[in-house]
Parts: sequence; structure tokens; C-alpha cells
Amino acid sequence: MSGYWPWWAGAAGLALITVNYALTTERSFGVSSAWDRVLHWRRERHLEQMDEEFTDERALADALAAATAEHFGTGLTTPAAPPAPYGTSASPLEADVEPAVREDAAVTSPGPAPLVTQAALLVSIFIGGLIAAVTSGRFRLRLDMGPGFRNVVTANPTTMIILLFAGGVLVGFGTRLAGGCSSGHGLNGCGRLRPVSLVATAVFFGTAVAVSFLLWKVI
Repeated sequence: MSGYWPWWAGAAGLALITVNYALTTERSFGVSSAWDRVLHWRRERHLEQMDEEFTDERALADALAAATAEHFGTGLTTPAAPPAPYGTSASPLEADVEPAVREDAAVTSPGPAPLVTQAALLVSIFIGGLIAAVTSGRFRLRLDMGPGFRNVVTANPTTMIILLFAGGVLVGFGTRLAGGCSSGHGLNGCGRLRPVSLVATAVFFGTAVAVSFLLWKVI
């Protein structure tokens, strides 16, 4: 363990990363959501293109009015009136509606990060780990999980593959069930004191402690 950072340096580094990410993007940092979006990149790209079509609030309001008229048959097919010229007052209806729209827009949280940004995040994780392993002199290609895994779990290659596959499926299922992984809940959510993240992180690490105890002390 002498080649690793001390715990306080790792904690400070993670804190700087998460705080900087939250300040620059106004979003929560998470790896599992990035994997999900990149794996379903066609769907996510289609959603991004749809969002780009309605960046104009007036165009979005017109589209919603047309869809409502088509569905309910109310005859509201005419687009909303353009903004009043400078120096003229808006109609009472517009005066009542527009402030509410602005208030909603102010409290609306930003959407997910651009797809290319999350793809860059995953590539950067791989490249950063590779650079760290090479510069420390510990980089070596191997087809097993190391002596610790062989001694504690199994040394059989077939059993190892089955266990890793089953573990990966369970991790993915738990991540989707909890609405995030340890990076999203543990780093960002707990840092923002979100109750759901505090509970999820407690379950994550409580389960890890219990399983480690069973592996080392019981099994």
C-alpha cells in the first residue's frame, strides 16, 4: 500500500473533483448514469435532438398548444401571439401567464450532461487509471483478479468468470434500483445532504462490510 496516496490526499482529491464538477456543470457527478447513456447512445442522441428543437420557449409553447388541440379537439391550433412591440402593454392573459413561466424556468434543474461529455468522462477514467498504473510501474496485463481473489474466492477460471458476471449483474441491478452508484450517491448526494443518497450510501457500505465479514471471518 506504500505506492498509494494517503487517505486524506485521496479524500481531498475526490472532494475537489466533485465540487469542481458541480460548480462548472450544475449537475451531479455519476458514473453509472454515464455508462447507461453511452450504451444507449442512439436513444440519448434522439432525445438531445428533440431538446434542441424546443430550446425556444415560444416554439415549445406553440407545439404544446398544437398537440393539446389535436388531442382534445378544442380548436386551439393557432400559434400564440408574438411578443408585444416595445412600449406597448401585453394582453391581460399574457401578463398573467408569462411571470409564471419565468418562475418555472428559474427553478427547473438542468438536464443531463451532453452525451459527448459523459463519453469523455468514461474514456478519461480509463486513461487516468492507465497513466497511474504505468507511471507507478505496476502496469501488467493479467487474466485473473490477483492472489487476493484466488485465496479468498476461487482460483478456478470458469468459476471466477461466472461469479464476476453474476456480481456485475447484481451491481447493475442494485445501481438502477437505488437510482445511482457509490460515486453519485456517496460523493455528490451525501455532499449535498440528500436524504436518499445518505440512505443509499449507508446501504452500500453496510452491505460491503457485512459481506467482507462473512468472507474473512465465516466462510
